[in-house]
Amino acid sequence: MSLYPQIEPYDSGMLDVGDGHLVHWETCGNPEGKPAVVLHGGPGSGCAPGWRRYFDPEAYRIVLFDQRGCGRSTPRADAPDTDLSANTTAHLLADVERLRAHLAIDRWLVFGGSWGSTLGLAYAETHPERVSEMILFSVVTTSRREVEWVTRDMGRVFPEEWARFRDGAPEGERDGDLAGAYSRLLHDPDPAVREKAARDWCAWEDTHVATVRDHRPDPRYEDPAFRMTFARLVTHYWSNTAWLEEGALLRDADRLAGIPGVLVHGRLDISGPPDIAWRLARAWPDATLVLVDDAAHGAGHSGVRDALVAATDRFAALAP
Repeated sequence: MSLYPQIEPYDSGMLDVGDGHLVHWETCGNPEGKPAVVLHGGPGSGCAPGWRRYFDPEAYRIVLFDQRGCGRSTPRADAPDTDLSANTTAHLLADVERLRAHLAIDRWLVFGGSWGSTLGLAYAETHPERVSEMILFSVVTTSRREVEWVTRDMGRVFPEEWARFRDGAPEGERDGDLAGAYSRLLHDPDPAVREKAARDWCAWEDTHVATVRDHRPDPRYEDPAFRMTFARLVTHYWSNTAWLEEGALLRDADRLAGIPGVLVHGRLDISGPPDIAWRLARAWPDATLVLVDDAAHGAGHSGVRDALVAATDRFAALAP
């Protein structure tokens, strides 16, 4: 099974979501098809054209958007004077609802990966009546324990690289909240301090997911604007553990009752360990867990891509 051919949007726009933010959105596929919304990762990655290819364009009305502060949305988080106080999980959840209403969609399939799986779970648990199905991969819940795991415990797997990452933080903050320390560096008045922090953060991001032999560095980190946007938003969200009560997404999984779901996760995803998806599947009886051998974080493995396409094909025939 392979991805569907590349397609172009048939409509797009900039939605005013308040607080001075404009969110870029686009729709692809069949205007009369089953609605599906894509929630990208990061936070701060933006929605790339490749996300369109997981859906049969004849069957789906595919909605993609760039979350606040990234991609083609404005203002961008890489600008030194951008205020992130109005960029929180609650704001993003409100944006998803505002976009759904703007497009006159009653219910839609929610498709998200990595951070997008956290946002998708939070959205579905808040608005279950608006979700027809869910497909999540590289499942995480952005809990404090998970943030500590990625920023500190993964140093046991990559000790030399982690030591460099730790030493990028001010000496007095190296034993504390590393995401918070980097967030402060990324807002330093000195552009050289900000740039070094963005490089150090993204170097670690590219390391802790490198648990398979064929891992390739993410070329997006070579772009200074992407690097700064991504680092600022990730550290902003992680240092606040996404403004979610610890364990709430798993605790409230009963709100997903009746929503069919597919969870796709790599067995070698050490930075986002498979037990997160496994515990979610146990708490959500309507979900099916697919563990892909030899796959790490993300959708780079053909087995992950195949499982995701199989899931969208499975749900295509169901009523919205």
